[in-house]
Amino acid sequence: MNPRTPEHAIAVTGLRKTFGERTVLDGVDLHVPAGSVFALLGANGAGKTTTVRVLSTLLPFDAGEIEVAGHRLPSDARAVRADISVTGQYASVDKLLTGRENLVLMGVLHHLGRRTARVRADELLRRFDLVDAADRRADTYSGGMRRRLDLAMSLVARPTVLFLDEPTTGLDPRSRRDMWEMVRELVREGTTILLTTQYLDEADELADRIAVLDGGRIVAEGSSAELKRLVPGGHVELRLHDAAQLARASAALPDAGIDRGTMMLTIPTDGSIRSLKALLDRLDDPTLSVESFALHTPDLDDVFFALTGAGRKEAVR
Repeated sequence: MNPRTPEHAIAVTGLRKTFGERTVLDGVDLHVPAGSVFALLGANGAGKTTTVRVLSTLLPFDAGEIEVAGHRLPSDARAVRADISVTGQYASVDKLLTGRENLVLMGVLHHLGRRTARVRADELLRRFDLVDAADRRADTYSGGMRRRLDLAMSLVARPTVLFLDEPTTGLDPRSRRDMWEMVRELVREGTTILLTTQYLDEADELADRIAVLDGGRIVAEGSSAELKRLVPGGHVELRLHDAAQLARASAALPDAGIDRGTMMLTIPTDGSIRSLKALLDRLDDPTLSVESFALHTPDLDDVFFALTGAGRKEAVR
């Protein structure tokens, strides 16, 4: 691994993890910039949760070099634990305690002291809109409220790195949107978030960078736009004014598909600025009348199926 680079909150090189004869992680490399959201996509069994458990010191690893929040693993595991927090797939609140009691207990476990823990609990109850339910037992909370409480509990000690392992599983659409906004707010405040998810729209909405994990390996990494350009299917649709205009445009674009019924041309493109500029240059004719211009690019579903195999389609929600 290169010398410590503060711009990376998580730096992983050659991570390997096996369970018996089964290799779950096979040479994973990850570099997560500080103050960003990094999404790890993969089907069930791809190794997402194992990656989180290793990086959060919950599992030993067999090979590789890992640095989290500026601390090496496994030698600085205690320092890593002091600077991170983990929110798992299912809310881990104590349902027999009230929301406030859950938060205070977490503060005490983090050695904040009871008085400081109570102050921090009050801050988080306000922040996560749980003040009215603060003194109710958590078993009376809705799923979305328990999820908010769970996230609040993970923030009691103000971690610099937060692992969110499929945090919106089972939530209704409104609660998912609420969770997304909370994630954005945390990042604006400087928290680094490693997010694992099977919801591709979630990664598209939240992540600055995305890595696709398949068979224990990273098969692609980049921004959402960069990943979408990896797979074919992008195209531009041009609707012309009449048949004469259609014929003139199709002569300038011999690779275009023609639909004379709708006066539409379909031109393949990778969606890059360069390819779009080249297309518009070919259409630079003042006599052409284009009624509509639409760019269609592959979405993350297309990327996922292309990179991991359509046979795993049923594992993606």
